Amino acid sequence: MLRITDQIALQDWELVEQFVRASGPGGQNVNKVSSAVELRFEAERSPSLPDPVKRRLRRLAGRRWTKDGAVVIQVSEERSQARNREIARERLAELVRKATVVPKRRVPTKVSKNQKRKRVEEKKARAEVKEKRGWER
Repeated sequence: MLRITDQIALQDWELVEQFVRASGPGGQNVNKVSSAVELRFEAERSPSLPDPVKRRLRRLAGRRWTKDGAVVIQVSEERSQARNREIARERLAELVRKATVVPKRRVPTKVSKNQKRKRVEEKKARAEVKEKRGWER
């Protein structure tokens, strides 16, 4: 079980880990050991997450969200399989934690008449300065 917040905990059946060979440098080790981790979380089917959190998670996950509603996180930073697994779980927990935060509503505001007036006056003053430059020649 992966605890996200006090209210949300992901069950083991929702998480599928697959170990694959990492790409890049590493000599013989990289060719022999499957140290990279692909963590798959079935977010769409998860009973642990409320619908609004699922919607925000989908937006936050971006390309990591699959067509069948799963979040896939790939980690191949460390040489240790256990450490990569730990990092993947931490990243998933952080992503779900961010999705639990309800964004604040934006209150549309207007520019005050006084600010508009000041802006126009400054533009006129600047234009006047530039126009006077032409007469000096």
